[in-house]
Amino acid sequence: MDGGSLFSTLGMPLIIIIILAIFFLPAIIKVLPDWERAVILRFGKFHRVTGPGIIFLIPYIDRAIRVDTRIVTMDVPKQEMMTRDNVPVTVDAVVLFKVVDPSSAILKIENFIRTSSLIAQTSLRSTIGQVELDTVLSQRNQINQSLQTTIDEQTEPFGVKVTGVEVRDVALPEGMRRAMAAQAEGERERRAKVINSQGEFEAAAKLVEAAELIAKEPAALQLRYLQTMRDIASERSNMIILPIPIDLLTPFMEMAKASGKNDLPVPPAQS
Repeated sequence: MDGGSLFSTLGMPLIIIIILAIFFLPAIIKVLPDWERAVILRFGKFHRVTGPGIIFLIPYIDRAIRVDTRIVTMDVPKQEMMTRDNVPVTVDAVVLFKVVDPSSAILKIENFIRTSSLIAQTSLRSTIGQVELDTVLSQRNQINQSLQTTIDEQTEPFGVKVTGVEVRDVALPEGMRRAMAAQAEGERERRAKVINSQGEFEAAAKLVEAAELIAKEPAALQLRYLQTMRDIASERSNMIILPIPIDLLTPFMEMAKASGKNDLPVPPAQS
């Protein structure tokens, strides 16, 4: 049998086989990237979890559902809620999660992403409602940890692991912001007054110590007087005030008192 007759005999079947291979090959062979897993259903029943790499399927019998195992960043929309001390706040957050059990994420729940989002919203509202406003503003890490634990406990049954929760923004009403700004300003003024009072107290204590030292050494007072005179002379001013020690005026004050007593009228003597 020559080549022409052989090709005429095998040509049509070969062409059919090639066409069928091209048609069924994409349904038989799948290539999964490193971050994907495939949940294989055979005749509608769970068969296995496979991937990454090349996987083989039986056409029309096996069905592969791809699951992304990378960390997903999900925004929790802004919600207006009440804190424990009845202050209205608007809070939004970011939730980080990933699928750790692809079979549970596909078989146990219809849409694990939407369910995780709803759980995050309700958990955020519940957690903020249990704490006071000061805690929301000052202890953000504690609230994030509490939210992560709460959400993870509810998503774990369907194979989703929450890796982090961050409260992104806490918006307060305008009146509350003004009140908090006034409170902060008052606190700063109080601290400034306390610091000034403490400085004056320490300065007064030092002056008392200096006065005691000068009282023990009268020459120190004269040296201080001369130093003050030098400081005044170094200033460019048309007026110079010379302080006079009280000791110099004491004799004149005593003389004035004595002369005043002598000038008093003498009462008449009684007979």
